[in-house]
Amino acid sequence: MIPAGVQVFVAIEPVDMRFGFERLSGMVRERMGYEPRSGALFVFVGRRRQLAKVVFADATGTCVFTKRLDTGLFSLPAAPAADASHVEIDEATLDALLDGLALAPSSEPSPPRRARRSRVH
Repeated sequence: MIPAGVQVFVAIEPVDMRFGFERLSGMVRERMGYEPRSGALFVFVGRRRQLAKVVFADATGTCVFTKRLDTGLFSLPAAPAADASHVEIDEATLDALLDGLALAPSSEPSPPRRARRSRVH
């Protein structure tokens, strides 16, 4: 359950989904400029936009929640500026993002598609 009134920040650039607690917390500090233990939620999406991780810390420790969509892709919110590393969203937008719903149109590029190999006999 998402705490009422919590701040939610979404990283604009995709991250390596193999990253865990320490690496994602470091990205919160270095790229976003926030303290991971601030009580805010920090959302990261993978390059293929099928997997998302949310970092959250409370007084007892740090959590990393992971979600993989069965179908569809995670939609990222539009960047507020060309050089932005993250964007703040509200709880309703977070719910929509985690449900895999399309957010307001953004200038994000489509993920690269892998070419399928044809079988030659």
